[in-house]
Amino acid sequence: MQKTANRSALLADLALIAFLVAFDVVARLLPHAWGFMPIAASALFAGRMLRNPVLAPVVPLAAMALSGLALSGDDWRVSLITYVAITLPAFAGMATRRAHGALGTACTMLGCSVAFFAISNFAVWAFSGMYSHTLAGLTQCYVLALPFFQNSLAGDMFWTAVLFGGAWMVQHLPQMARRNG
Repeated sequence: MQKTANRSALLADLALIAFLVAFDVVARLLPHAWGFMPIAASALFAGRMLRNPVLAPVVPLAAMALSGLALSGDDWRVSLITYVAITLPAFAGMATRRAHGALGTACTMLGCSVAFFAISNFAVWAFSGMYSHTLAGLTQCYVLALPFFQNSLAGDMFWTAVLFGGAWMVQHLPQMARRNG
């Protein structure tokens, strides 16, 4: 009985991972506002929802790697740091699994968005050659990235609401229908 339950849980986790990765890849490859993607939200969602949460970092890493095959690449150092930074929401999701409510989820995503902005743009400043390696160059890098951050933050919050709101509906609508039916 226990083996069957464990196997069912693993299959459910793998199905959710496959769905999230496919969703993220399609969203990254289709035309979209720069930075308005569900990858960070999917990572947070995976960290919170997978029965085996240690699998959560697979979601953003696989989505970035698969979609990256079709996109032009950055400097490998920038890409590596970006890949590491995009896993932060998965780890944040694991750390906040017991937290409930929209406000806590939104605050967690907000923190992850700010961290990703800071880390990824530091990598651009450090390795792209676009900015002087001075405080003024670092400042210029962050200031010029603010429009991208606006889209990234909006996308992170929107997709977080869609994923967690959708999960809430799937979990609660049958109960509500029984009460009202």
